Amino acid sequence: MTKPKALFEYLIRHADDTMILGQRLSELCGHGPILEEDIALTNIALDLIGQATELYEYAAQVENKGRTANDLAFLRLEREYKNVLLVEQKNGDFGKTIVRQFLFDNFQLLNYTQLLNSSDAQISAIAEKSLKEVKYHLKHSSEWVIRLGDGTEESHQRVQESVDDLMRFVEELFFQNEVNELLQEDRLIGDCEEFKQQFYKNVNNVLTEATLTIPEIKYHQKGGRKGIHSEHMGFLLAEMQYMQRTYPGMEW
Repeated sequence: MTKPKALFEYLIRHADDTMILGQRLSELCGHGPILEEDIALTNIALDLIGQATELYEYAAQVENKGRTANDLAFLRLEREYKNVLLVEQKNGDFGKTIVRQFLFDNFQLLNYTQLLNSSDAQISAIAEKSLKEVKYHLKHSSEWVIRLGDGTEESHQRVQESVDDLMRFVEELFFQNEVNELLQEDRLIGDCEEFKQQFYKNVNNVLTEATLTIPEIKYHQKGGRKGIHSEHMGFLLAEMQYMQRTYPGMEW
């Protein structure tokens, strides 16, 4: 594998992560539990889609095959998406939406912080801009995890069930293969194993304050980074891609 191909693959992975999670959160527009949260979740979705746009634009530039950010976002097949399984999981109740966001935010904060030191100026710039948004996202999701976990008996039970369900997808966030090894040689990216321990420490600190516990995971769910997705992904893409596939090349 050449380094340009490795860089394209890396950019696509993280663009897909943020795009798919942004799509999931956008499904809640108009359906938030309270007006303030409806607006907050919609704004977070817009932030994520904005981050994805920058990553797709750079990926299209690196690929240099005439494809645009829109092509990469909306005109690929399911197996060509490389997002982690965590972000494609259904919203469920408000607590599950928040736990999914909380886990992803913790990873993004540490990952973008590491990417600030990238030898690639464009990656570093994207990380710097995105980091400002991710700090807010994590503050928001952490506060809600604590509020719900240490709230009523029902809210505690529901959020604990969500933690028990979603923690099995976390390990895939740290997936690495030859793509990462090639890019680490020139310091384009860092080694996410370096902040893995800090990730679990940060997650555990908030969960402890929320009177929640990390379950013992015997089997970690993986496959998204290799294009093997859950049953939810096809339905999500059908909705997300409808306009571009029905009206090819349409622009606002």
